[in-house]
Amino acid sequence: MLQGCKSILLQSPTGSGKTLLTAFMLKTAAERRMRAWFVVHRRELVKQSIRAFSQIELPYGVISAGWWEDRKRPIQIASIQSLIRRYQKYEAPNLIVWDEAHHLGAKSWQELHALYPTAYHVGLTATPCRLDGKGLSGFFKEMLNGPSVAWLIDHGFLSKYRIFAPSSPSVEGIHTRMGDFNKNELNVVLDKPTITGDAISHYQRLAPNKRAVVFCVSIEHSKHVVAQFMAAGINAQHVDGETQTEVRDDAIRRFTNGDIKVLSNVELFGEGFDVPGIEAAILLRPTQSLGLYLQQVGRALRPSSGKSEAIILDHAGNCQRHGFPDEERVWSLEGGAVARSTGGAGVTGVKVCEKCFAAQFSGTPVCKFCGFVFEVRPREVEHREGELEELDPKIARIQKAREQAGAKDLAGLIALGKSRGYKSPAAWARYVWEARSKRGNK
Repeated sequence: MLQGCKSILLQSPTGSGKTLLTAFMLKTAAERRMRAWFVVHRRELVKQSIRAFSQIELPYGVISAGWWEDRKRPIQIASIQSLIRRYQKYEAPNLIVWDEAHHLGAKSWQELHALYPTAYHVGLTATPCRLDGKGLSGFFKEMLNGPSVAWLIDHGFLSKYRIFAPSSPSVEGIHTRMGDFNKNELNVVLDKPTITGDAISHYQRLAPNKRAVVFCVSIEHSKHVVAQFMAAGINAQHVDGETQTEVRDDAIRRFTNGDIKVLSNVELFGEGFDVPGIEAAILLRPTQSLGLYLQQVGRALRPSSGKSEAIILDHAGNCQRHGFPDEERVWSLEGGAVARSTGGAGVTGVKVCEKCFAAQFSGTPVCKFCGFVFEVRPREVEHREGELEELDPKIARIQKAREQAGAKDLAGLIALGKSRGYKSPAAWARYVWEARSKRGNK
């Protein structure tokens, strides 16, 4: 452990191999005759862990409904729901590895964590932030950062991507509940055939015949989306946490082999769950959670055979709200994240090329697709109603960096943070100001 620290959080992006890393870690623990638990929060994650542990020939037991118990095994893969009921039957572990560790804010997780104060604790998460804004410093003393999304993409461990986004759907008047938009109110606004950027037509135009996962607001919303895809002749299926296990497994199998092109879900595929073969992600649920957004788009970034790039169709305005998936973010145990160079949130104006109709940022002087020279006009957001517009992360970063450099004092940075809609503009401004001080270029 890091300098004798017994509680460490490992932050590493979706698709960076945290489960396999855990398998090797626990294999080392077993060789040292340690008892260790790997705690996950879904049945599918138990199965994924079994595959990873079997891959390196690591013996294990399973603590989960439907699995035979082998309490003699020093290494146990455990679902939190089963473990909280059965932990007294097992000898106390020396090491507990917490998958998707941001769930430690939940009551059952906290209770289990508190039972083993002398054990080593290792947390794994791509997004160490909770909806309520609280950090994980109460559970971990140190945090280690894995490779960035940008590095993983550059080295072929994650897929390149293209984002297309409509003008953001209006969430004005929608209340916040438990740190995110009220789902019932969102459902009323978004569960309509006329939602901005028709999901079916844009899928047909921008990701034709690709295997796509859709993220919806509610079960009703998801079922309506599936019905529309089916009516358009596109084989689709809905799944959620309440779907029968056999039906869900069969849907994933058929999606993986291409029999189903669109798999629509509600709060099932957002975290940890690796669905092979995803080529596109369709975001139909606006969220205030940076973590949820990154988990969702991360599903599509996993590379697969024959896949040159991932297509992200953001009908929810989430990329404008949170930034691009591969922005370099500085995470904190105290909660939240700040982009290292740009502030990590929001994109600004979009323009559509008059010659080839490719969409890009308003600061772009020349179309990157066809070379058309844009007419210099007053800065404004240009969009076509209902049309998805492609966003370019590199241009966005340059534009935002220029804006940031133009803020010459702390007050200017705070004003910029407010204009970008950051939740804590003053905290972000202080972070940037202190970074400038260290570089000696205030």
